[in-house]
Amino acid sequence: MFTKEAAKQVIDSLPNDVTMDGIIHALYASVKFSHGEREIREGKGVTQEIAKKKLEKWLK
Repeated sequence: MFTKEAAKQVIDSLPNDVTMDGIIHALYASVKFSHGEREIREGKGVTQEIAKKKLEKWLK
């Protein structure tokens, strides 16, 4: 779960002149990366080979 403390850490890592959009984007990206990392740890991720095959279908 993304906690208030984690949100504070993300915000504190940003430059002082960051915009509200920049803050929202950084928080969103952090949540998504955390979610992805958790899925990988739980074995829900896909291999690079499977990802390449899926991308090939989309890029044709």
